[in-house]
Order: sequence, then C-alpha cells, then structure tokens
Amino acid sequence: MALAIPGRRWRFAWPRWLVLSWSWRITWLYLGLVLFLPLGALALKAAAVGPGQFWQLATTPLALATYRISFGLALLAALLNGVFGVVIAWALVRCHFPGRRLLDSLIDLPFALPTAVAGLSLAAIYSTNGWLGGPLQALFGLKVSFTWLGVAIAMVFISLPFVVRSVEPVLEALEEDQEEAAWCLGASPRQTLLKVVLPQLMPAILAGVAQGYSRAVGEYGSVVMISSNVPFHDLIAPTLIIQKLEEYDFASATVIGMVMLLFSLLSLLVINGLQVWGRHWEANPDLSA
Repeated sequence: MALAIPGRRWRFAWPRWLVLSWSWRITWLYLGLVLFLPLGALALKAAAVGPGQFWQLATTPLALATYRISFGLALLAALLNGVFGVVIAWALVRCHFPGRRLLDSLIDLPFALPTAVAGLSLAAIYSTNGWLGGPLQALFGLKVSFTWLGVAIAMVFISLPFVVRSVEPVLEALEEDQEEAAWCLGASPRQTLLKVVLPQLMPAILAGVAQGYSRAVGEYGSVVMISSNVPFHDLIAPTLIIQKLEEYDFASATVIGMVMLLFSLLSLLVINGLQVWGRHWEANPDLSA
C-alpha cells in the first residue's frame, strides 16, 4: 500500500531587506509614536487648511514680523557665539588656569537649567534696577530687558554650549606639531591661526553655529521672561503660536507651527551637510588646501 506524502505548506517569505531585527522594530515603533506621529498630525492639520489660506495665514504682517525677529536675532546670536565660542573652547583646551574644570562644567549649564529659570535670571540681571541693566541704563541709556536686545541675549545664553562643545573635541585632537612646523617655516601667529588652525576648525564651527541657530529659533521659555511680547517689537514666533492658541485660532497656530517645522527640517539638512563635509575633510585633508 502506497503511503500518501502530505504536500508542503506554502509560506510567504518577506524580502531580506524587510526582515527587521527586534531592535529595529522597537526603534521604528518608538520613533513612530514619539516623533513621526505628532509631526505627521501637524502636517495633516496644516494641509487641511488649504494652500490659499495656508499662504494667507503664514504671510500676515504679524507673522512676517515674528519671523524676522526670530530668525534675525537667532542669526545674530549664532554669529556671536561662533566667535566667542571658539575663544572659550581655545581657552579651555590650550590654557591651564585654576578653576578650568569648573568653568568647563558650567558651559553645559544652559542645557540643564530650565529655560524659564534662565529667563527669570536674565530679566533680573538686565532689568532697569538690575546689576547690569541699571548701569547700562544710567550710563548709556540702553534698556535691555523687555526689548529685542534682551531677546538676543537670551538666545546667546541658551545656544552658547553648541559651539563650544562642537569645537572643543576637534581642538583637542588637533596636533600642535602643525603649528610648530608653521612657526619654523616663518609663519606669524596670525598666519598660523588663519591658514593652519582655523581651516581645520571651520567644519566644527559651522556645525555648532547651525545647531545653536536652530536652538535659538525655537526658544520660548527664557525669551518670554525677558521680552515684552509686543507685536512688531520683540514678539517671536513661538510666543505668537501660544497667543494664537489662547485665542482659539488653531488654524493660524498650526500654520505658523508648520512654517517653523519646515525651517527646522531645512536646518537639519544644513547641519547634516556640514557634518558630512567635516568627515570628508578629515578623511581627505589635502583636498582643502
């Protein structure tokens, strides 16, 4: 008697590139719930407004004024930190003085300090009766708190660590033999700085400036404490979003938030491009000459 051989069951096989490990599954699930789902909801909410109304709400005189203030002051703060952040990083790496480690740890204070506390501290110091605001008002007639200048100072405060922490490890890895060789060849300290040291630090400087710029554009907690929040004067885009929500104008708040999101994505592209350029320069230093 012949034995019946059962047929094999056909099983669907996923392509190898779709077979994910548990770590990848957890990563995508977590990022989907925490990051992609809220951003997608914001994008869908903004798309529901319609192209015509979206453009109208995004380009109102008040919205354009807040963009100019937010982006302009953030750029000013990033450029200032790009200069003084390099000086601070140089002092922490190349100079030895008492309290250097304490100062190095204090650089990260804006990361750990609640932004509202930072804004309250800055407002107290730079107010008309504060330690710095009083003398500035008496000697130069310069008012800092509740003006656009106070907003700029708050942005400088919260974005400073980005430049310092971006430049510091590159400066530590920089060999001093290159500078000594330049000196032996007759280069002055200024020529050595501009032609030997600075070109190698430039990718890190640009990356730190871009990160600080993106951070300053989205700052709210510290800025709202030191600014007067007056439209067309020192009102920033994040504060305008809060005001629109308090007025139950959800469409305007969504559109302005979407504009800020698009700008953040553009900033990330710039930052990633700078990081790729930096890695390419480190791998091929002769190409930058």
